[in-house]
Amino acid sequence: MPPETPSHATDRLDDDDYPAYTMGRAAEMIGATPGFLRAIGEARLITPLRSEGGHRRYSRYQLRIAARARDLVGAGTPIEAACRIVILEDQLEEALRLNEELRVRPARSGGPAER
Repeated sequence: MPPETPSHATDRLDDDDYPAYTMGRAAEMIGATPGFLRAIGEARLITPLRSEGGHRRYSRYQLRIAARARDLVGAGTPIEAACRIVILEDQLEEALRLNEELRVRPARSGGPAER
């Protein structure tokens, strides 16, 4: 694989899914510990990518999810329940987005929108 040019590498940092952050930096950014990130990984809330050296790398999207779980755990929710809540919230958000997209699509094409 050819090396990335500096501008191409920088462009990837704007990608919410690009695994740009090490475990230590990710933990620092969300105010958690590396152990917390490992725990939510074991609970399958997030699955960090691994560098060639085997080190975990986190994306901004994963950090938002981890921060939500951290907030729930900080409020006293057990970590397994917090992970389940975050997963269900994410699924609900996606379902609502898809429903809105499907509701708007017929109106754009000139056909009747179903209710």
